Amino acid sequence: MLAPLFYRLFPFLSWPRPTLQLLRGEAMAGITVGLMLLPQGVAYAHLAGMPLITGIYASIIPAAVAILFSPSPRLGVGPTALSALLIGASLTGMAEPGSAQWVVLAAWMAILSGLVQLSLGLVRAGWLLNLVTSPVLAGFTQAAAILILASQLPSLLGMKSDWATVWDNPSLGLFDWRSILFGVLSIAGLVLAKKWRPAFPSAIFVIGITGVISWAGGFADKGGAVVGHLPSGLPQFVWPGLLGWDEFGLLVMPVLVISLVSALETASSAQVEHQQAGTRWDSSQELIAQGMSKMSAGLFGSFATSASFSRSAVNLLAGAKTGYSNLFSILLVVIVVLWFIPALYHVPQAALAAIVMTAVANLVKPRAILRLFAISRIEGGIAVATFAITILTAPRIYWGVLAGILLSSCYFLYNRLHPRIVEVGLHPDGSLRDRHLWHLPTLAPDVLALRMDSELDFASAAALETRAANDWARHPQYKQLALLAQPMNQIDITGVEAFVRLERMAAKRGGLLHIVGMKLPVEQRLKRAGLLQDNPHLRLYRTDAEFLQALAQHSANATIEYSI
Repeated sequence: MLAPLFYRLFPFLSWPRPTLQLLRGEAMAGITVGLMLLPQGVAYAHLAGMPLITGIYASIIPAAVAILFSPSPRLGVGPTALSALLIGASLTGMAEPGSAQWVVLAAWMAILSGLVQLSLGLVRAGWLLNLVTSPVLAGFTQAAAILILASQLPSLLGMKSDWATVWDNPSLGLFDWRSILFGVLSIAGLVLAKKWRPAFPSAIFVIGITGVISWAGGFADKGGAVVGHLPSGLPQFVWPGLLGWDEFGLLVMPVLVISLVSALETASSAQVEHQQAGTRWDSSQELIAQGMSKMSAGLFGSFATSASFSRSAVNLLAGAKTGYSNLFSILLVVIVVLWFIPALYHVPQAALAAIVMTAVANLVKPRAILRLFAISRIEGGIAVATFAITILTAPRIYWGVLAGILLSSCYFLYNRLHPRIVEVGLHPDGSLRDRHLWHLPTLAPDVLALRMDSELDFASAAALETRAANDWARHPQYKQLALLAQPMNQIDITGVEAFVRLERMAAKRGGLLHIVGMKLPVEQRLKRAGLLQDNPHLRLYRTDAEFLQALAQHSANATIEYSI
C-alpha cells in the first residue's frame, strides 16, 4: 500500500536506470530545449516587468522542482508568455516595473499561486479547473496574445517615447530604424526556421547573430536598446518580506487567475505527453509539482512559472524519453549563468520582442472562436465576451477570466434550472422516445409518461412539477403519471419532497405514480425517507419492457371491464 503512494509522491524514483545510450539521446533533446529556454526566459522576464536575469533564474530551481515531482517529467517548465503577461498586467500601478517593490510583489504572486495549486493537489481537488471552460480559455488566451503582441511593439520599433506622444506628434524620429531592422530580420529568421525544422533552437541563434551584429556596429554605444548588464551566479534563497493587507488584497484575484490559467496550460501540455506515452495523467500530483515549483520561484528571486506548450512539444519532438532531458536543459542554463552571461549584454531588445511575438502569434486563432459558434452560439458568445472583457479591462486582464467563469456558470445553472422534459411514446423500433417529436401515440389513454434528462434535485424539481401540473391541466383524461427515471443519477432533499408531491398529485386524480428504471443511489435515498415501503400509490419497474408489459395488462383489464 505504501509503495504506490511513495512513488506517486516522488515520481522521479520511477525513472529508468540511466545508460550511456539513454543519456546520449536525452542530452541532445535537453540541449535543444535549453537553447530555446535561455532567450525565452530573458524575453518573458522583460514581458513580466522583471529584471531580465530572473527569467533565467526561473529556468533553474523551479524547473528542477517541477521535473522531480511531476508525473509528466518531459514538460518544459519555466517562464511562459501567458503567465508573464498576467504578472506584468496585474502589478501595473502597484509599483514601478523592475523596481525592488515590483520584484517583491511578483515573488509573492508566485508563492501564493503556488500555495493555491499545492493545496488543490493535496486535497485532490483538480476538478475545480473545470470551472474554466474551453470557450473561456479560448477567448482569454486570444485576447492575451493580442495584448502581448501590442506590448512588444515599442521594443520592436525602438520607440523613444510613449504612444500618446507618437499620436499627438507623429515623427519618424520617435522610432529607431536599427531596432526595427533587428526586429524584422529576427522575426523573419524565426518564422523561416520554424517552417524548415520545428525542433531547431532558432531563438538562440537569433540572439547570437543579432548580439554579434549589435556589438560589431556599436549599437549600444549609439543609444540602442540592448539587454545590458546581467549579474552572474546562481540564484540564492531570498525571503521577500511581508506584505501589507492592502497589497495582499490586491493580489488575491490575480493569484487565483494565474493558478487557474497556469494549471490549464500545464494540463494541455501534460495530456499530449501522456497520450503519446499511453499512460494515465495524475492531475493532482501535477498540481502539487507545479505549486512547489512556483513557491520555489518566489523564494529564489524569480516569478511564477508554468508549463510551456512549445518547449514541451519541442522536447517530445527532439526524442526525449524521460526527465533526464530536462535536467540537461537546466545544466545548460547553469553553465550559461556561471560563465557566459556577459555575452548577452549587446543583444538588442528588439530581438527579444521578436522572440516573444513569434512564440505568441500561434495563439491568435480567430477561426477557433468561429468554430465555437457552429457548435453552440451561446458558448461562442461567452468566448467573445471573455475576449472583449479581457481587452477592455487591460491591464487588469484577470477580469476577463472571472467574467467568463461567471457567464459559463450562469449558462450551466440556466440549463440545470430548465432541464429537458419530454412526454414519451412507443417508437416502432421498440424504444421510448419524445412523443411529439416523433408523432407517436400515448402509451395509454390515462397515463402521462414523462422523462426528465437530469437529476431530480433543487435545480430541476420545480421544472418537473410544473410540467406535470400543466400537462394534467391541459389533459384531464390523464389519471396516472409515469416517470422514466433512467437519466436521474441523484436525488436531493428538494427532489425527495417533489417526489412526494408528484405522488400525491397522482393519488388525488385517482391514479398511481409509476417509476421506471430507478437507479440505486436514488432508490437508497427514497428508502431512507420511508417512501418506498408499502405504498399503495406507487409502482416500481426495473426496465421499460416490464413497464410496457404492465401497461398492456392494465389496458386489457380496462377493456374487459368496459365490455362487461
